[in-house]
Amino acid sequence: MMQARVHWVEDMMFVAESGSGHALVIDGSAEGGGRNMGMRPMELVALGVAGCSSYDVVSILHKARQQVSHCEAGVSAERASTVPAVFESIHLHFRVSGSDLSEAQVARAIKLSAEKYCSASIMLQRAGVKVTHDYEIVSEDQTR
Repeated sequence: MMQARVHWVEDMMFVAESGSGHALVIDGSAEGGGRNMGMRPMELVALGVAGCSSYDVVSILHKARQQVSHCEAGVSAERASTVPAVFESIHLHFRVSGSDLSEAQVARAIKLSAEKYCSASIMLQRAGVKVTHDYEIVSEDQTR
């Protein structure tokens, strides 16, 4: 069972602590009563999807003996215009580089993550969020 806690600091600032011993600051914008000192909760949800999928992609590529040296997932998310402002869509754009990467293996890793392994993405898809992916394989010198 996963355990965590969120502790209110002041105004609209909170500190979230995971069961694994890590912490981060959550805060609101000035317009929302915060001081903009941390991420917003919905940013964390979108980043959770990108992090979960990135973890899968790198793991799958390593298991396929691909020499991946860089993997970055850009996230674009659209929210409903009315409350609750849930995500309607999330798009992940992967930039992957390495030595002699197989395009078929990169595509396979992303597909497996999206359809089988990424709990965060699959959970949101089941709730009606459209989650899409694309990718590019870039040369080593373009990853910097």
